[in-house]
Amino acid sequence: MWRWVGAAALAIAMSACSLSRSTPATRGATQVGVASWYGPGFHGKATTSGEVYDQHDLTAAHPSLPLGTRVAVTNLENGKQVEVRINDRGPFAKDRIIDLSYAAARALGLVGPGTAQVRIEVLDETVVRITPLVYTVQVGSFGDRANALRLKGQLDERFDGVYVSPLEGSEGRYYRVRIGRFMDHEDARQFARSVTPLGLPAIIVEDAP
Repeated sequence: MWRWVGAAALAIAMSACSLSRSTPATRGATQVGVASWYGPGFHGKATTSGEVYDQHDLTAAHPSLPLGTRVAVTNLENGKQVEVRINDRGPFAKDRIIDLSYAAARALGLVGPGTAQVRIEVLDETVVRITPLVYTVQVGSFGDRANALRLKGQLDERFDGVYVSPLEGSEGRYYRVRIGRFMDHEDARQFARSVTPLGLPAIIVEDAP
């Protein structure tokens, strides 16, 4: 059974509440356990969500979180953090709580070791939308605003439309660095591919119009 806890309850008693496979996760819910990653052998194959798995996207597989949920994953062994979108089911190995894409594992310093102790935090509740919002390309997520602004300054020299989007989480405020707004998902995808050669983890996310 997957055990999830809110930050307030964790601080009080380190107790947890179970997350049903049919119930959307609540923003700020956290889970601690072992993460692994999957890559080349699955690249180009269909995920549970119907998307084609791209090992260079910031995505992950989770056994119960609703598909489309965005979570922040922190490597508790080195402090590195990455934001991913759940688009697949897994992992199927015992005692592991999330399977990360190659890009996400690389951002966390997880590729070499293969596994690491991590904390997962749900960043948004699952919402069913009739029409899509505009798309943007996220290239970084930081707990320190100065780091986000530093990256923004570097990107301003190369791209138009670079901005920092804050988000409140149970562990504090996150600062997401994003570039552009696209009405078409394919346009956003092509732009994301132009960013990854710079060594930046690029993930396509929906944003307010």
